[in-house]
Amino acid sequence: MKKFFAAPIILASLIASTASAEDLVFLLGNESSVDLVEFNVSVSESDNWESNLLQGDYIAPGYEADVLIADGLTTCVYDVRGGFSDGSSAEEYGVDLCDLGEYVFTD
Repeated sequence: MKKFFAAPIILASLIASTASAEDLVFLLGNESSVDLVEFNVSVSESDNWESNLLQGDYIAPGYEADVLIADGLTTCVYDVRGGFSDGSSAEEYGVDLCDLGEYVFTD
């Protein structure tokens, strides 16, 4: 998989606080056929999606980027949502991002 060149920009823009032991860093990949333009997470107990972690950037098909969730929580289990440039979206619930180390969207 190719490396997404804007990854340092995404990572830097996602830091809401100083990195700590509770922060979660993982690899986000896009193996779908369209650009990933939105990425949201939510702790599994919540009914609301957090803001778009890509913040105006995108991940093209075949690329990946490091993502930091700096919410200060000790949980690893999140619901994830991806929004794509063609208007489609994909959701998965109860994903252990610590155990996986990466999350990849596919068609």
